Amino acid sequence: MSFCCGASMLGTKGTLRHIRTQIHNVPLLFCPVCHRVEVHHLVENEYEILAEYAHGDGAPEVDFQEYVEHRDVREMFENCVNHENEEPLEVVRSQIDMALDLLMVAKEIGDGEWEQQLKKRLNVLSQRRHKLKNKKTMRGLS
Repeated sequence: MSFCCGASMLGTKGTLRHIRTQIHNVPLLFCPVCHRVEVHHLVENEYEILAEYAHGDGAPEVDFQEYVEHRDVREMFENCVNHENEEPLEVVRSQIDMALDLLMVAKEIGDGEWEQQLKKRLNVLSQRRHKLKNKKTMRGLS
């Protein structure tokens, strides 16, 4: 399981830009709190090689899946707590639950710095949950 700033990262596929080349369908991990994106560690080397070759060839865009041996996506993201195809509100709720569990641990061991970091993350996640609830309510009124 990959973590970033106290939240578990989501497994997804997306497009990354390497200099002037866009590389589509790259397996990624995404942090729902700080929005950090990183290439999945199982394909990091393949991504770097493809990115360098594509840039060297002057290709404006390439599809990662066409050049790299296919891996089972379910297997690759099996240790991710949440995935991109889940309901965003459920993802945020799950992240809040985990952060609250970690906050209890931080309090038990007396780690004040970790507590403060988790409280900041909970604040961000709470704001995101509020926005998602409002968006859902607005759609219901339309």
